[in-house]
Amino acid sequence: MPRSKEIQEEMRTKVTEIYQTGKGYKAISKALGLQRTTVRAIIHKWRKHGTVVNLPRSGRPPKITPRAQRQLIREVTKDPRATSKELQASLTSIKVSVHDSTIRKRLGKNGLHGRVPRRKPLLSKKNIKARLNFAKKHLDDCQDFWENILWTDETKVELFGRCVSRYIWRKSNTAFHKKNIIPTVKYGGGSVMVWGCFAASGPGRLAVIDGSMNSTVYQKVLKENVRPSVHQLKLKPSWVLQQDNDPKHTSKSTSEWLKKNKMKTLEWPSQSPDLNPIEMLWHDLKKAVHARKPSNKAELQQFCKDEWAKIPPERCKRLVASYRKRLIAVIAAKGGPTSY
Repeated sequence: MPRSKEIQEEMRTKVTEIYQTGKGYKAISKALGLQRTTVRAIIHKWRKHGTVVNLPRSGRPPKITPRAQRQLIREVTKDPRATSKELQASLTSIKVSVHDSTIRKRLGKNGLHGRVPRRKPLLSKKNIKARLNFAKKHLDDCQDFWENILWTDETKVELFGRCVSRYIWRKSNTAFHKKNIIPTVKYGGGSVMVWGCFAASGPGRLAVIDGSMNSTVYQKVLKENVRPSVHQLKLKPSWVLQQDNDPKHTSKSTSEWLKKNKMKTLEWPSQSPDLNPIEMLWHDLKKAVHARKPSNKAELQQFCKDEWAKIPPERCKRLVASYRKRLIAVIAAKGGPTSY
């Protein structure tokens, strides 16, 4: 039978009285028939608060014990992809039963919040080493070097908006109202592939790619757009072409074509879109194009060309002027992913 509140307080008082006579935990435990850990806890409370009575509490004691909290933090640190349901099941092993929302709240109080993971290219050890070497090699290059580079890349622009999660505000039972849905078309409704280039002085040409791009098509794009862009942007004779390591860029025929046409290229680490500032311009382009709501591929192509031409030269200049920060970020990440 459990002792009443008065008997419990009387027993705690006896523990402190015997302790003050110089007896140790073991002797008190034996004399009163209590666990040694219980004796230690009573004495610790008495020494800390000067009393053994139950002190008033601020509210209901938390269901997640300190031990359970440590287990939660340990598990999400080991596996950030663990769901709150999985963590809930894990706590049952230590006889703690709580709602999964309670788990999320407790993790939040410890600075651990549920977030959508950022998508970054998968980096091998070879990729990481190449990225780090590139950053260290070019860290102290003068600004004139970066301003004389023609940055290039390809991207796909979707007809019916960006493939991202969106939220809307709506009332109950209005989920399928026309204004509350995002229309979809079988097979995505179409898209266009574009190749573009820019330098510190502004945007260069933008080319729309018909069909798939192979080495032959890529060489045709370079032939029709690179030198006109270099002339338009007034790059120096020592200009350098930047391109990534896509197979069509590095194929034997493309390498020979570049050599034949005397186009010097920048040695580039694979899996490194964060080192190419044109990615920021692609973001600007897609945002501007989708704001105009193209209804067919012909409009999509035209809007891409229109909005690319509208990119302010000042935007390009700032991107190149801050390029050293990207290299510093790669070095700080030891070749790993950066926030760019």
